[in-house]
Amino acid sequence: MHKKGKLTEKKEQLKHKSKPPGGFDPTPLPDAPPGYTLKFTFHRAENLPVGDLHLTSSDPFLKATLIAAVPRRHKEDPLLTRRTRTLRKTTEPAWEEDWVVANVPASGFTLKCRLYDEDWPDHDDRLGNVTIRVPHVDENWEGLGPDGRVFSVKKRAGSKVAYLVKGVSVALWCGPGSVTPRLHVNIKVLGKSDPPHAQMYTVGPTTWVKHYSPMIGRLTGVKVNREEQEAASSNANSDKRENQTKKYDFQANEIQLSGPVPPRLYHRYVEFRPMIGRMFSSRGIRGRILHAVLHKQHNRIYNYDSGTEYGSFPPCSEEASLQFLRMAHFDEGGRVFTYVITLDGMMRFTETGKEFGIDLLSKHTMHSNVATYVACAGEFFIRRLAHPADDDSHQPQDNSNDQLEHFQPTHPPSSPPGGPPSSSPPHDPRLYQLVIDNDSGTYRPDESVLPDLQSFLSRNFPGLHVVAMHCADERLAEMKKAQLEAKKKEGDGMVVMGRTSISSSGSSSSLFSSEDESRLGRLEIAAAEEEDNDDGAGGGRSGRERVFDVVSEPGRWREVLGSAGPGIRGGKGKGKERERG
Repeated sequence: MHKKGKLTEKKEQLKHKSKPPGGFDPTPLPDAPPGYTLKFTFHRAENLPVGDLHLTSSDPFLKATLIAAVPRRHKEDPLLTRRTRTLRKTTEPAWEEDWVVANVPASGFTLKCRLYDEDWPDHDDRLGNVTIRVPHVDENWEGLGPDGRVFSVKKRAGSKVAYLVKGVSVALWCGPGSVTPRLHVNIKVLGKSDPPHAQMYTVGPTTWVKHYSPMIGRLTGVKVNREEQEAASSNANSDKRENQTKKYDFQANEIQLSGPVPPRLYHRYVEFRPMIGRMFSSRGIRGRILHAVLHKQHNRIYNYDSGTEYGSFPPCSEEASLQFLRMAHFDEGGRVFTYVITLDGMMRFTETGKEFGIDLLSKHTMHSNVATYVACAGEFFIRRLAHPADDDSHQPQDNSNDQLEHFQPTHPPSSPPGGPPSSSPPHDPRLYQLVIDNDSGTYRPDESVLPDLQSFLSRNFPGLHVVAMHCADERLAEMKKAQLEAKKKEGDGMVVMGRTSISSSGSSSSLFSSEDESRLGRLEIAAAEEEDNDDGAGGGRSGRERVFDVVSEPGRWREVLGSAGPGIRGGKGKGKERERG
């Protein structure tokens, strides 16, 4: 009873605190000596075991983690990681992918390379590890040689079944031979890095990933055109565009921005209730359950499967700007996106604004993968300009956060010619405006850092007119209202549920309101049910609850779709294929 009383007292204290722990963290970067910029090249792997026995092949990818003695502001700051694309049906993958990292210290580094066989929706099978240790780096270090080095993969951490099958096949059909895989890697020093030296970060290239889930798209009512990437690059005419079939598909996006992320973009989760702290730190029974559930949600939304799309561009290039616009569907359909930017500049976003009424997918906690610290979080949307952003005759004098529609029409709310809704969007980044805000109750980004955010995104997306606005700005509320009206008119079959007025974000009190507490309350209830082993489905479940079921337990998709009504029930034997896309 004593512990329960203390918990209740702390809960009440946090509830009545005007500024609970978290939000903007002014901790400065520690001092550090100059570091070096290194280019890691993951060439290929050879002689990998078969991970998919029924296909007698593998779907291999590599995940690298870079560890170095760079001082960190807090122990929770994540390590730098990189994932290659997945190559299908091969045991001899040739990725040929670069990873350029700045401020690797002279004291050296450890590069851990883990090889996996992608096996969605099950757990990916580990195929082995390679650990590369370099004790010292300077401008005269020769790296791993002009052609790199081939490393033997440690099999001990790999799938026992995969290596057993590999050994048997070698013994029966290949005669004497090695079952040990090999990994070809190269590392080169590109020179000294620019400050801040205490911040090891990804320079490039700008990689992007599109993750799809037709099942979640059907549950949320989201339609996209899977072929629009090809259509955008070929400038398809409006007739062809109108005749393209759009299917239910939920799209999650990742794009690696070029660092460094401005040091002032540093925000911790807001502990507005005791359960928040336990959830992020995975403490206590319910805290561990909620932590695991949110990890599952993140992995389900940002899932990798045969339909996942990859690409890369030079950092801070117009090609990167155009790719970002494609991922955001230009100015089509009045879309509003929820985003997070990690400390290493990975921008994740999905079209899951408040108007969908799917609270679970709007949580920045899920997008950040329950990260203690992020650079920034909020919402953004795209508007098309009637004239290029660098045309001074159509710009406000201060060229900052003034509404451009006072100087030239924008879509929305207007419909200037040469683009949606009447024709295909033009492919010139100068004709678009990115309006981005700090509307995240989870991390509460500070208004004072918005100029840093605007400058960072403007550098990464040349030509795109970036405007960073505070979520309490009344002008922003009007802009979001115009987006919602455009969605109603041009939304291509998307379901607008109208649970909460989109203008509710226009007041400072909505930064973290009872809505956020109700979301956490529903998660706590779910955790309690799981703790009590109550996994009954029950009929008449809402769309929000069905999405929660799917992202928490992908294996229950048949049960979930079966209880969702005839409108979204798949035919026998076809559900899994549609889910995989």
